[in-house]
Amino acid sequence: MRFIQHISIVLCILVSSIGFAQVTFEAKVSKKKLGVNERLRIDFEMNQDGDNFNPPSFTGFTVIGGPNQSVSNSWINGVRSYKKTYSYFLAPKKRGTFTISQATIVIDGETYKTTPVKIEVTAAIDKPKDPNDPNYVATNNIHLVAEVSNTNPYLNEAITVVYKLYVAPNTGVDNWREIDMPKYDDFWSQTIDTKGQRVQNGTYDGEDYRYLVLRKTVLYPQRTGELNIEPLSLNVAVQVPTNRRDIFGGRLMTRVNKTVSAENKVINVKPLPEKGKPADFTGAVGDFSFKVSTSKTELDASESLQAKVEVRGKGNLKLFNLPKISLPSSLEVYEPEHEENVSTTTRGMQGSISDSYTIVPQYRGKYPLPSISFSYFDLKTETYKRLSSDEIVINVLGGPTNTASEANNSSINNTKQAVVSNNNQFAFIKTKTDFSPIKREYFFKSKLFWSLLLVPFLAIPLAIVFRRKKASMDADIVGNKIRKADRLARKYLKGAKKQLGKKEAFYEALEKALHNYLKAKLRIETSELSKDRIQALLQERGVESSVINDFIAIFENCELARYTPITNVTMQADYDKAAKTISLIDKQAR
Repeated sequence: MRFIQHISIVLCILVSSIGFAQVTFEAKVSKKKLGVNERLRIDFEMNQDGDNFNPPSFTGFTVIGGPNQSVSNSWINGVRSYKKTYSYFLAPKKRGTFTISQATIVIDGETYKTTPVKIEVTAAIDKPKDPNDPNYVATNNIHLVAEVSNTNPYLNEAITVVYKLYVAPNTGVDNWREIDMPKYDDFWSQTIDTKGQRVQNGTYDGEDYRYLVLRKTVLYPQRTGELNIEPLSLNVAVQVPTNRRDIFGGRLMTRVNKTVSAENKVINVKPLPEKGKPADFTGAVGDFSFKVSTSKTELDASESLQAKVEVRGKGNLKLFNLPKISLPSSLEVYEPEHEENVSTTTRGMQGSISDSYTIVPQYRGKYPLPSISFSYFDLKTETYKRLSSDEIVINVLGGPTNTASEANNSSINNTKQAVVSNNNQFAFIKTKTDFSPIKREYFFKSKLFWSLLLVPFLAIPLAIVFRRKKASMDADIVGNKIRKADRLARKYLKGAKKQLGKKEAFYEALEKALHNYLKAKLRIETSELSKDRIQALLQERGVESSVINDFIAIFENCELARYTPITNVTMQADYDKAAKTISLIDKQAR
């Protein structure tokens, strides 16, 4: 009986040890079917610690959170239970069926893979209205709106699309990034610079909101009928209030990532009327003036003058052709040089375009530049208008006479032209030379020969000295680390240094450099760059608190500098401080 008990104990130990030794690595998802407006959580779990974890590509999804790592280690009745998890939060990009491919990890020298998971993404679904759900609060408190200046324009009439991000007063926004930019396939488009925009107060659906203008785009429709203006989509890091309160009674905030999109806009583009359309109309729409001018009206033959055809005003200046000038055959004309002096604002293009012709007369006489006309569609009166230039007479005072022309005018039968003899017609040919004999010099035993022969022997001592110096530098581990850190700081701050003296451009480049450095050093995305997150990660890497505080202070300076006056001395100080801080972080971080 006792023998049977011993056998049972041994079998239990063997079974438990075999079960404990078995490695598991699997992918678990929060749901396998979800709406396009929902979020998916996927956990990669393993029962033993491993190395070189490689997540899948997540095709069809945008990673809005993660990887978040958690470890659970416990003993129950003398049995050890271990679990390590990598978690990701995903947002679908579109509807369809997607496969999350295999993740891999190396455990005890062997590579393990998860099983692929199929996910079905359906149309957007109605979410339950839970006022305590941070995602629901964020949905109601943040809105992206596209405002179109005119939904029924004419062909080639300018319209403006302004994208505004509205945020409720009790909600904060850390940062945002564009995940889907609109493509204006049926428009000529130009984006207006919105840097330096301030937060403004306004209303949304009758309630008080704050808003920021994110993007302004001027569009000129190039096709008639119904045209779509695609929506802009953003991933926004939102701070929303919770039901929890701090010791002073204030509400605590929680951070959620939210995808917001401006709705698709449809405009109806009217064709230009056919009634009254001039034959020389080339598509100009707006309000213009027209002028033809010359640099001079009197000159000698073989001199040159410039004739300029110019259109000035407001409208689609870059989208039509200027009329051509017509000149007598006795004037030699070169291809025109096109010049554009056009600026684009929210009201459209304004400025001038011109063609400049270089004209060279060949003979004496008076030559008329006939009047030419320019037609455009006037949006104010909704009619076509024609502008004509004045006739300009070019008076060529000196130079040969066009005898062929005079002979034709005097007698139609006199077709011959006298030949003017010139005794010096071959005077340009040189009959004497000043050539000198070439002295022949041999390369062998020349100065160059001996120099090339001795240089390799002289270079040997220099190579020995250089090699010893390099070996000494390679052995200096601390010095190499310092030099590497200094080079890294200069590399990331190179763009900011070029903008010194330009406040907005400098601080934007400085902030971008700091972001790029953190993403490369800490391997995190821009959406995760909150101050608390940065501080925690740098502390984990062993960076001193004073250096971390300096780094956070530089970030704050970049934000405040856009709204406060800054001197060149302050910009130089911030640049030097950033270079020093990046160098210190790279030296101290493990």
